[in-house]
Amino acid sequence: MLVIQNLNVRYGHIQALKGIDIAVRAGEFVAILGPNGAGKSTLMKAIIGVMRQSAGLIAFENETIDDLDTAQRIRRGIGIIPEGRQLFFDMSVRENLILGAYARLGMRFGPDCDTALEQVFSVFPRLRERQHQMAGSLSGGEAQMVAIGRALMSKPRLLLCDEPSLGLAPLIVKEVLATLVRLRESGITILLADQNAYSALRIADRAYVLDTGQVVAAGASATLENDQRLRTAYLGSGVA
Repeated sequence: MLVIQNLNVRYGHIQALKGIDIAVRAGEFVAILGPNGAGKSTLMKAIIGVMRQSAGLIAFENETIDDLDTAQRIRRGIGIIPEGRQLFFDMSVRENLILGAYARLGMRFGPDCDTALEQVFSVFPRLRERQHQMAGSLSGGEAQMVAIGRALMSKPRLLLCDEPSLGLAPLIVKEVLATLVRLRESGITILLADQNAYSALRIADRAYVLDTGQVVAAGASATLENDQRLRTAYLGSGVA
């Protein structure tokens, strides 16, 4: 479904990604792990088109998407839950969710948008209760529900999840990750970048470990979780 070859991304004179090779098959749950500054978020931004590569190739469903802007990539079937959620706090929950359908529907809001909203409310019943509440008044867990729901409004086949557990209490993290597992079971392919390596490895099929913008390890989650060198050097205390 997703193929990334020799991907290089720069921030000015700083090379953030250095020859990244990654593949995600349809229906998989793949994790991107590594310490802070490893390049996980940069990779997600490159896939969705917020950042452009200086070299390399990104292909989705057997077609290169290097020349497509973010809206075009979303219409192709890639959704993203961005780091930090990035909600509009002075807009309602419902309005934030509807914005997630904009790239797909433009201003043609109607029955299709209503159907997508109902599907989001079926995943997160609490958002139905909160739909007219300002997003800025939500708890961290509720705000993350809105961020996930907004991504689902675009009906993605591949969902990029950039640090969805960041800043959340452990119990809420467990709920968020359980939701991602259910979405995968519903047929959505998941690519998760998260600081919580232990939990990510427990739910992912495979994982890639990044360090200083390079892939330093890759394999089945169980194999990586049991590799003591990786646990010590790259995966941090979350695996201990």
